[in-house]
Amino acid sequence: MRVHESAEDYLEAILMLTERKGYARSVDVANELGFSKASVSVAMKKLRESGHVEMAADGGLTLTEAGLEVARRIYDRHRLLTDFFVRLGVDPKTAARDACRVEHDLSEETFSRLVEHARKKIEKDG
Repeated sequence: MRVHESAEDYLEAILMLTERKGYARSVDVANELGFSKASVSVAMKKLRESGHVEMAADGGLTLTEAGLEVARRIYDRHRLLTDFFVRLGVDPKTAARDACRVEHDLSEETFSRLVEHARKKIEKDG
């Protein structure tokens, strides 16, 4: 099942928050992404219905196996692309912003080639 870009952003934010803070709640996601609490509430309902997120009684958000798979794929892409752009000489803030735009639309083939290229470059340069 294809997950829309906005859903990927929400799932990635939940993963990042959980790694950084140990938990994620809707209000944390709203603050992280700069969205209204109402928008995040609607999105979390859809993500729960699609089986990507579970919500505890205390409001804590947990990624399901399916949600974690999507979040990791996007977050891994984000980190690799950000690092790649920084190594090209791009300012880190700009690199992160650009990676966020590219991470969703890049084909698996192109992403795989970027990974191969980055590995070869790192092995060569040490």
